[in-house]
Amino acid sequence: MLIRAARDTDAAAACDVLRRSITELCVADHANNPALLDPWLANKTPENVLAWIAESHMLVAEEDGRLLGVAGLSSAGRVTLNYVAPEARYRGVSDALLCALEQKAAQLGCASCTLESTRTARRFYEARGYRGQEGDGPYGPMVKTFPFE
Repeated sequence: MLIRAARDTDAAAACDVLRRSITELCVADHANNPALLDPWLANKTPENVLAWIAESHMLVAEEDGRLLGVAGLSSAGRVTLNYVAPEARYRGVSDALLCALEQKAAQLGCASCTLESTRTARRFYEARGYRGQEGDGPYGPMVKTFPFE
């Protein structure tokens, strides 16, 4: 598996990974309820992914020419995306992407990484040192400060 910077040519495949991951792996968050799922998917278009590639630090996990995962980071250290293709779940893809995002945040001089977790991913992030911020609900913002472990 190769973790690399996303390219413009990855937009359609990255969008597919995002949409399938949300639809198939985040059922605990949307319960297949269109009122919850449709707004979540609404901005997951190839055009938006292309813009995100241009505007932020987007990474992909690739193996044998196929995208297994996609992740994004703002210049302020906010993890904006970390999604894995359903067929690649439990293979360390999200972990490798998150580690690469944290390394990028360190290169950018960020003192921490922040993110908003889903119910589905909450334990994943807690196991990697992210903690809920004081006063937030159980699925709200999380933070991990340097030095990263």
